Amino acid sequence: MPARTPLDANAVLAATEEILRRHGPDKATVVDVARALGVSHAAVYKHFPSKQALREAVTRRWLDRNRDALAVIAADSAAPPAQRLRTWLHAVLAVKQAKIRQDPELFAAYGILAAAHSSVATDHVADLLGQLTAIIADGAADGSLRTDDAEATARVVFNATAKFNHLAHAAEWQNPGVGAELDEVCNLLLEGLRAPTSP
Repeated sequence: MPARTPLDANAVLAATEEILRRHGPDKATVVDVARALGVSHAAVYKHFPSKQALREAVTRRWLDRNRDALAVIAADSAAPPAQRLRTWLHAVLAVKQAKIRQDPELFAAYGILAAAHSSVATDHVADLLGQLTAIIADGAADGSLRTDDAEATARVVFNATAKFNHLAHAAEWQNPGVGAELDEVCNLLLEGLRAPTSP
């Protein structure tokens, strides 16, 4: 059967995403992807040298879909840094909740890569930390947040909110009170980060 779409990397990634949704990460194969595209599996390997490379590329693309929305929050200079920090942390949780609810198979694929310490997972976390660092640096610059090292403080905040962003806690993200729990953690973190006001 001839290919129905031009066989470029994007076509391969789109087909792989659908195959992962249909079969899950444990059963999806490159042969399944090739069959869906109407090509040989060798044609798929011309774009991605291995099943691992293909899985990493499709997962990276899937994760990046929400990157810009989070980056907009992080860069919103109209919002005070403390408010931005709270909004961003809640947005990260909302993104994770939506991904696990709407795309459980692709979320599982991400979990496999994270467990294997893939660069996809480490790059994703690094990107989130970069956005968080920018928010805290803005707070340090305008005097509203107290820190001598925005990057180190961002790591502390990220680790302190691990329950709301780390894969190990994914089962808890759908709990009804999880947003309120995050708010309580935000209150505590911001209390510690806020610069003291002059008497």
